[in-house]
Amino acid sequence: MSTDFTRPSSQTVGALRRRVVDSRAELLADLSALVAIPGIAWDSFDSADLDRSADAVAGLLRELPFDDVEVLRVPTAPDEKPGHPAVVARKAAATGFPTILLYAHHDVQPPGRRELWETEPFEAVEKSGRLWGRGAADDKAGVMAHVGALRAFFEQAGSEPGLGISLFVEGEEEAGSPGFEAFLDAHRNKLAADVIVIADSANWEVGVPALTTSLRGVVGGVVEVQVLDHAVHSGMFGGPVLDAPTVLSRLIATLHDDDGAVAIEGLLSEDHTDVDYDETRFRADAGVLDGVQLTGRGSISSRLWTQPALSVTGIDVTEVDKASNTIAATARAKLSLRIAPGQDPKEAAQALRKHVEDNAPFGAHVSFELEETGPAFSADTEATSSQIALWAFEQAWGRPAVTAGMGGSIPFTATLTRAYPEAQILITGIEDPDTRAHSANESLHIEDFLHAVTAEALVLAALAEQGAPGTE
Repeated sequence: MSTDFTRPSSQTVGALRRRVVDSRAELLADLSALVAIPGIAWDSFDSADLDRSADAVAGLLRELPFDDVEVLRVPTAPDEKPGHPAVVARKAAATGFPTILLYAHHDVQPPGRRELWETEPFEAVEKSGRLWGRGAADDKAGVMAHVGALRAFFEQAGSEPGLGISLFVEGEEEAGSPGFEAFLDAHRNKLAADVIVIADSANWEVGVPALTTSLRGVVGGVVEVQVLDHAVHSGMFGGPVLDAPTVLSRLIATLHDDDGAVAIEGLLSEDHTDVDYDETRFRADAGVLDGVQLTGRGSISSRLWTQPALSVTGIDVTEVDKASNTIAATARAKLSLRIAPGQDPKEAAQALRKHVEDNAPFGAHVSFELEETGPAFSADTEATSSQIALWAFEQAWGRPAVTAGMGGSIPFTATLTRAYPEAQILITGIEDPDTRAHSANESLHIEDFLHAVTAEALVLAALAEQGAPGTE
């Protein structure tokens, strides 16, 4: 395929647009039915709901003219039980046509505290142009974007369009995809493709599409400090020895400098980005309270996409309502370090470990347990698939798309790159800055969702054109 790709006819573009618009009620009904299934891939939740979720997705796909649709489970190691259910559907390519792999995940985050939700977490509610509910955006909207696009595409192109299509709907992404590499090893041929679309990112803002061109990598782990071999009475022993939570707090304070920038030596950082992120808009998007200063240095977009960021995402200390006059012997904190594109995650993990060990306050015993690493990602915007996606976004939204980085991480993107080094990868968005994925009151902007469905249908049509007889 060349960069100057063959575009579908204006009649095809118009027909796909109309089909998606006409299917609005059906798409939202099917998405709402998926939201109602609380499939969570954490050991503390009922795995039967994940099975129901996978079966529901498989049922939707069996209504389409795929060659086969399977619910598959692969153990993460030979001596372990099968992993969480993934759904794989395939349509073989005709000779000379490319194959596209569509990725999404059907598992969701836990709902968290019910009192923070304005609606029932697992009951889809439409209000103010948005669909509310856990997974309404992340990532059951990604599943339905694929389903909706395929419905429109097959209706327009027929059941034998020539284009090869594979669909991989994972069932444990929100648990860190522990079985992803094992799954690829077991089913590498079923997922092989020329173009891979990962529908698990975000658009620039409501009404403005974005193609994600970079992702930060991730290093995650737990740091523990210990000051005593057992807890002691604060009145009898307090003074000469500090409690572990205080010591941990002082250690955490060394992770950033006075500007709030990450203070760990050996991490890559880049201030240049192609798009500016206005401070007023960022404060509104992130919900920053009045008077709270932004941290770090350089442009806001670089602080989000091309500089490291470190967050404390959890702390284990005695709960306030259970606390007595006791000096705690140990305390732990969970650290999430986002690393810039180009950074080796193993080197970043070693830098983080060295920092916490070298900065132990008052000689406290410090240990660091590494839990995850994932490399960053950079896309080739000149690739044919990227040019097709940017064209499709403009057709669907009626305005040019933004090419932008993303501060989050999708570690398995690098796994796919290693498994299929010749494949072109597109990371597309269903969410927007007010989606609140992973938080209470998650929601999906409905019109942008329909635009995303249209754009993906156009990508499918354009890729089919690249393999049509008479084209190069």
